[in-house]
Amino acid sequence: MGALLAGAGTGWVVAGPPTTSAAEPVARPPAATLDALDVAVRGGGAAARGAAGDRPLVGPSRPAGPGPTSPGVPSTATTRAASPAPTVPPGLTAADVAAGLLAADVPEHASGELVVVPAAQRAHADAAGGTDRVLRVRVEVEKGLPVDPAVFADFVMTTLTDGRGWGGDGSVAFEVTDAEPDVRVVLASPDLVDEMCAPLRTAGQVSCGRNGHAALNFRRWVEAVQDYGDDRTSYRQYLVNHEVGHLLGRPHRPCTAAGAVADVMQQQSYAVKPCLPNAWPFPQD
Repeated sequence: MGALLAGAGTGWVVAGPPTTSAAEPVARPPAATLDALDVAVRGGGAAARGAAGDRPLVGPSRPAGPGPTSPGVPSTATTRAASPAPTVPPGLTAADVAAGLLAADVPEHASGELVVVPAAQRAHADAAGGTDRVLRVRVEVEKGLPVDPAVFADFVMTTLTDGRGWGGDGSVAFEVTDAEPDVRVVLASPDLVDEMCAPLRTAGQVSCGRNGHAALNFRRWVEAVQDYGDDRTSYRQYLVNHEVGHLLGRPHRPCTAAGAVADVMQQQSYAVKPCLPNAWPFPQD
């Protein structure tokens, strides 16, 4: 099991090609849309388990001693300009960067090679949650995607260990590993997701949770969906919780009533309305 604490860095450990039951990618319709797709994502394969930055630096004022014919003149305080704030790439927001994105481009395919984010890169310990059932989570990213793998992994694990997440009822907890996992959370290009999710028909548009892996479609990670508006962070949290929910054996749920909070297992990537968007298994008021 990998360490639960981490420092900075983005080194990768090569995990090799994805291990799934899919042998061939699924052909994508040329004009597939979310509304037109008929994907029945199943819960098969349920898991058994500093620096503070440069601040203005002001030198002490040192009045010069008075000369023989002129009054003393205090020296000018010297300052060093603070380092500029990190630049947000074009087309992205600060929230996008916090989810690991480095660019807004969505390649249809990348290298096809999955790399494991080392557990040592975790910035904080994962919550144990007072339960004997702890699932080991390995986070993987397809090489070649414009994403910071360490930041993405931190987003995933922060979501899974949130008090509103699947461990909110004390039934399960999650800890990160770079060794043999119970659950794999994989960020992959649309083409690779199609391969990993087959025979489910994801058509380059949506994600799935099956065979021990939650395969998150990079297109959805970048673009989210219309019903979430500008709140792409909440949609990304939903995506993690929904697909991991399938690995926990949770089936899809319908919208129960107009204006009701959507169940996290509702297929919100297709439509949220008439329910209200919700990213969490145990939402709090």
